[in-house]
Amino acid sequence: MEKSGNQRKQVTLRIFRGLGSDRSKDRYEVFSVPFEDGMVVLNAVHYIQSHFDSSLSARWNCKAGRCGSCSAEINGFPRLMCKTPVAIFEGEITVEPMRAFPLLRDLVTDVQDNYEIAKNIPAFTPKEPTDHTWIFFQRDVEKSREFRKCIECFLCQDICHVVREHKADYIGPRFVVKAASLDMHPMDSLNRSSFMKNSAGLGYCNITKCCQEVCPEHIIITDNAIIPEKERVVDRNYDPLVWIYRKITGKS
Repeated sequence: MEKSGNQRKQVTLRIFRGLGSDRSKDRYEVFSVPFEDGMVVLNAVHYIQSHFDSSLSARWNCKAGRCGSCSAEINGFPRLMCKTPVAIFEGEITVEPMRAFPLLRDLVTDVQDNYEIAKNIPAFTPKEPTDHTWIFFQRDVEKSREFRKCIECFLCQDICHVVREHKADYIGPRFVVKAASLDMHPMDSLNRSSFMKNSAGLGYCNITKCCQEVCPEHIIITDNAIIPEKERVVDRNYDPLVWIYRKITGKS
C-alpha cells in the first residue's frame, strides 16, 4: 500500500492465528479489508471479526490509546493497534501477538505475571510530615509525574531482550519505571536500592534504550528511570564513602 493510503482500496493483513494450548496449530491467515481514511490496524482487525471470522481473538478496550489493551507486534515491532495507521505501511501488514508473554489465543497473550511483579515492589512509604504538613517543590513533583503516564501496555516489556531471555531474574523496564516513580516522590522515605539490586535484577539491563523507543506515552524510560535507579544501586552498594558511613553509623 502506498503511504498516501488513498490510491489503494484494499488493505491486506496477515494475521497470526493459534492456541497457547496447542502450538502445532500456529498459522497465519491473510485478509483483505476496504481501506478508509484514518483507518488504524485495530479498525482492520474489527472489520475482519465482523465480516470474515468472528472467532479471531484480539484484546482491546478504549480504542483511544489510553487503556494499553491492544498491544501487538505489527510488522515485527511492538505497537498499539489503535494508534497505528495502516497508511504508514507499504504492502502486506503482519499482525502478531507479543512474543514476550505466553500465548492464549490469536493476538491475545497472558500478561498476568506483570501484575504479580508489581505486588513485589516495596510500596510508597510516606515520611512523617513536619508540623503535620507536607511541603515540597514543583520541580520534585515533575521528576515522578512523567512515570505516572504509563498505561501498562507492556510494549516495553515485550521488546526488552533481557525480559525475553531472563524473565525470572529481571522485572523489566515497566517496573523499573514504577520503582523510580516511588523513589523520586518527594514524600517517599524508602530506599529501594537493595530490592533493585538483589530482587529486581536491575544489573541485567544493558541500557539499549529499545524500551523507550516503543513507549506510546513517550516516557524517557532509560535516561530518566533506569539509569538513575542504577546510579542509586551503585552509590549505595559500591561507593566507598557510603560504605564507611554505614559502618560508622550502623545505618542500613
